[in-house]
Amino acid sequence: MNLKELKEMISLMNENELTELELERDGLRIKLKKGAQGIQEIITPLSQSQSGSEISQIPETKPKTQESIEIESPMVGTFYRAPTPEAVVFVDIGTEIAPGQVLCIIEAMKLMNEIKAEVHGRIKEILVENGSAVEYGQVLFYAEPI
Repeated sequence: MNLKELKEMISLMNENELTELELERDGLRIKLKKGAQGIQEIITPLSQSQSGSEISQIPETKPKTQESIEIESPMVGTFYRAPTPEAVVFVDIGTEIAPGQVLCIIEAMKLMNEIKAEVHGRIKEILVENGSAVEYGQVLFYAEPI
C-alpha cells in the first residue's frame, strides 16, 4: 500500500459520499472512517509474517484494550457533557455508570437527545470535546466493565 493508493481511496470516499471504507489486501486490513476530525486510517496486519514496513508510513489510531467498551453516538449532532453550560457534567473519567444513566446530550435539529448507558462500567476516556459536532457511530466514551 502506498500513499498514491491511499489518496485514491480517500478520493473515492469523498466522490461517493462514503463515511467508511474497509479493504483487505496484501495481508493488511485497511479501514478508513470519516468523522468530525476528518478521515482516520486504521491499518492492521492480517498475519504476523507481514514485515510492517508499509504500516509505518501511515499513523495508526490509538489502540484500545480488550476490556474497553465503546460508547458510540447514535446520531449526528452536537455533543454536550451537561444539560446547561452552568450545570455539573453528567459523567467524568472514573464515573461508574449503570444502564439507563444519562451520559451526555446530543442536540440534533434543535432537539436535545439524552444518550443513556446500556452497560455497567466505569468511564475510562472521553473522546469528544463539549460543544463539538459528532457523527453517527463516532466513539464518544471508552468505559471498562465492572
